[in-house]
Amino acid sequence: MCQLPNLPENAEATTDVPYNKVQFLKIASDLLQEPMARFLDASAPDWVLHDFAPYWLGPIAAKLGISCSFFSIFNAPTLGFLASGGQEDRTDAEHFTVSPKWVPFPSRVAFRFFEIKIFEIIEGDDSGVSDLYRLSAGISGCDLLAVRSCFELEHEWLRLLEQLYRKSVIPVGLLAPTLQDNEDDDENETWLEMKRWLDKQARGSVVYVAFGSEAKPNQTELTEIALGLEQSQLPFFWVLKLRRGSSDTEVIQLPDGFEQRTKDRGVVCTTWAPQLKILTHDSIGGFLSHSGWSSVVEALHLARPLILLTFLADQGLNASFLQEKKMGYLIPRNDRDGSFTRDSVAHSLSLVVLEEEGKIYRDKAKEMKGVFGDRDRQNEYVDSFLSCLQAHRQIHKAKTPTQANGIHTVESSRDPMADDDSSRPR
Repeated sequence: MCQLPNLPENAEATTDVPYNKVQFLKIASDLLQEPMARFLDASAPDWVLHDFAPYWLGPIAAKLGISCSFFSIFNAPTLGFLASGGQEDRTDAEHFTVSPKWVPFPSRVAFRFFEIKIFEIIEGDDSGVSDLYRLSAGISGCDLLAVRSCFELEHEWLRLLEQLYRKSVIPVGLLAPTLQDNEDDDENETWLEMKRWLDKQARGSVVYVAFGSEAKPNQTELTEIALGLEQSQLPFFWVLKLRRGSSDTEVIQLPDGFEQRTKDRGVVCTTWAPQLKILTHDSIGGFLSHSGWSSVVEALHLARPLILLTFLADQGLNASFLQEKKMGYLIPRNDRDGSFTRDSVAHSLSLVVLEEEGKIYRDKAKEMKGVFGDRDRQNEYVDSFLSCLQAHRQIHKAKTPTQANGIHTVESSRDPMADDDSSRPR
């Protein structure tokens, strides 16, 4: 990564810097175009897989005769919502708070106003390139589009993507993580201490709170979350990120006396914690999450109901999709400024974890475990994606453009829900 004056030393990832400095990481990344071209020319790989930030990779790979796949870290509804068709009509933030006109089926997937204001979709940033353009150009320049999704979850959105982007769209499965077989919990005293606390809690009673590696609440938000947890009277395990990298000068702190008042029923962890192990524990009854797709996948493949509080990027679209499908409950907020209260936090937690009204979310989480947790089925998607890469490369090497243009007809992109089990990708 190229060093820039606005970036702290050794800043290489978005987790290393405050949110307002992420734009400079994009500038540094964009300066890698020439060295990347030299590297690809020298190494001659069969495929290049990339996400939305290096939108310039496709043309470089094409010039060198290298196949290129956009590997989406976003789910299918997000890609469909942000599709290039009709973008010229969306010039104001309000245009992103309703379902796009090109979505032919009923959908509530959209941003709330305050969410669009923290996502550089329209105006871009100091890099001079908006996230929306990076996404659109990155997909336009690729040979195929791979999405972390599956037909059982996002069938209609995946089909829409093929129409909108006029590309082969390959779901690669949900890629739920697994605990490594060689992990020895007995040698990890930090985890054992956490486990001892979790073991003391009643089954399905604990709220696990974590907002991912990037999301960090401001002081007002932190105070309301903390006092809402306290007011709920539920036991909780909170993994709290206090800083985004060493250059983050925005100091946040828990309300005075909070930890002392909740010490008998809550844990606040300000260092790294093994999220998957915690979620696996039987005491966990709900997950207060930022709606990041990786955390959503981890939670639902373990049947943990979701309470959603968004902070940045695509999280608002994820949350609206999850709420639409009753797979998560959104904490009520002011649509204009995003503010919320401790009362709404406490009520939301109690509803999802304890109350009869929230049983629909607990039941839906158990139902979705059959999709997210179906390891064999999800592995089939990965195998199918790899087969597709191999098939396309053989076509590419044969230098038959008319065949290459028809990649969408390969077996791996068929919808396994449209026919019987024999049509499933193998």
